Amino acid sequence: MTSPTLTLPGSGSIASVRGIRVGHHTDRRRATGCTVIIADAGATAGVDVRGAAPGTRETDLLAPCNLVDRVHAIMLAGGSAFGLDAASGAMRYLEERGIGIDVGVAKVPIVPAAVLFDLDSGDPRIRPDADAGYQACVAASANPPAEGSVGAGAGATVGKLFGRQRAMKGGLGSAALTVDGLTVGAIVAVNAVGDVTDPATGRVLAGARSADGDSLLDTRAALLAGELPVAPLEGTATTIGCVATDAVLTKAQAQRIARQAHDGLARTINPVHTSYDGDTLFALGTGAAERPGNLLLLGVLAAEVVAIAVQRAVMIANANNLRLY
Repeated sequence: MTSPTLTLPGSGSIASVRGIRVGHHTDRRRATGCTVIIADAGATAGVDVRGAAPGTRETDLLAPCNLVDRVHAIMLAGGSAFGLDAASGAMRYLEERGIGIDVGVAKVPIVPAAVLFDLDSGDPRIRPDADAGYQACVAASANPPAEGSVGAGAGATVGKLFGRQRAMKGGLGSAALTVDGLTVGAIVAVNAVGDVTDPATGRVLAGARSADGDSLLDTRAALLAGELPVAPLEGTATTIGCVATDAVLTKAQAQRIARQAHDGLARTINPVHTSYDGDTLFALGTGAAERPGNLLLLGVLAAEVVAIAVQRAVMIANANNLRLY
C-alpha cells in the first residue's frame, strides 16, 4: 500500500493498451514472483537486450528475419534462470484456451520470457515455476496491475554496488501515454545494480545508502569521487520489462521501439546496462487501433513510459519502508 502523501509520476498502465491483459503471481514464502503480459489475439513483437548477463527465452525468433511473426504472451520473472520455467505455465494456460500458432496438429503458444536475479533473498529453492506462470495468467485482466513489491518485482533490489546491506527495494511499475489516438504503455521490473533517479531533477529516488544507512549515497557521484564498489557476481541484478502499443507494427518496427525504450532506462538508472545486469525490454504491437503510427513518436513515448514506470516501481516499493534491512 502506498503512502497517502506519495506523489507519483505518470498515470495509466500497460493494461491501458487495447488487446493487453496483465497478471501477477507473488510468492510470499520468499520475495519472488512473475508477471505475464497476455495478448490474446496475438501481437507483433520485438526485443532488445542491453545488459551483459541476460536470462531469456524465445528471443531469437523475434528477429525480423525469422519466421514467427506473432507472440501470445510475454513472461517476466524472478528466480534467475530457474524462473524461465514460468513461461511453460503460460503456454499451458494459452493452449487450454486454443490460443497459439496453428501448426496443423496443435496450436503452439509463443511466450518469450526474461528473468531477473532475486535468489539472494530467502530460500533460493523457492522460485517461480510453471504453476506460478499459470496462476499469473489466471489472474490476468485489463485492469491496472498492482505495482511495487509484486510479481516479477517482488524480490527486486537497487543500489547494490556497495554491498547488498546498503541496497534498497526495487519493484515493478507501469505507466501509459496516449497521443494522436494511440496508446503506448510499459511495465518494468527494476532490479538494477545502480541507483534510480528522477530524470527531471537528477535526485536519487532509491539506491545505495550511506555506510550508516540513513541517507542515499548517489552511486555515480561516489564512483566518480573514487569510492570503489564491492563487485557483485555477474548476472545478480537485471531490469526487465515490456512496452506495448495498440498501433499496427511490423517486426522491424517493434524491434526499433524496444531499442528506443531502453533510453527510458538510461534516463532513470545509473549505472545501467552493466556487466552485472541482463537488462532486456520487449515491445508489442497489438494492432487493435487498426492503423500504424508515427514510428518516431511511438519510440519517444516508449522511452517516456519506461522512465515513468521505473520511478513508480521504486517509489511504491519503498513508500512505507526506506530501508531494505
